[in-house]
Amino acid sequence: MEALISIAIGSLTASGIYLMLRQRTWPVIIGLTLLSYAVNVFIFAAGRLATGLPAIIAKDAPGYTDPLPQALVLTAIVISFGMTAVIVLMSLGAWLTEGHDRVDMDDREGEGK
Repeated sequence: MEALISIAIGSLTASGIYLMLRQRTWPVIIGLTLLSYAVNVFIFAAGRLATGLPAIIAKDAPGYTDPLPQALVLTAIVISFGMTAVIVLMSLGAWLTEGHDRVDMDDREGEGK
C-alpha cells in the first residue's frame, strides 16, 4: 500500500511540474491543481492515519488518530480552491485583453506593433 501511495504522489507531482512548465495558462492551472493534490496526499500519508480509532483522546480507546493532518489538508483544500478561482479569473482577463494565453514574460510577438 505504501508503494501505491508513493507512486501516486510521484506521478501527481511529475505531472503537475510538467504542466506548470508549459507556455499556456490552462495547463499551468491544471499543473498547480495536480501539485496541490500531491501535497494533500503526502500530508495524509505523513500523518499516519489509523482506521477505527477516534480523533479525540478517550479513556477507553486504545489510541487515537492525529487530527492535525486532517485539519491541514482541509485548510489546504479551501485555500487551493480560492487561489485556483483567482488564477482562472486572472488568466481569463488576460486572454480577453491580449487575445492569447501565453505565460512567458518575453513579448516577442509585440515587437512589430
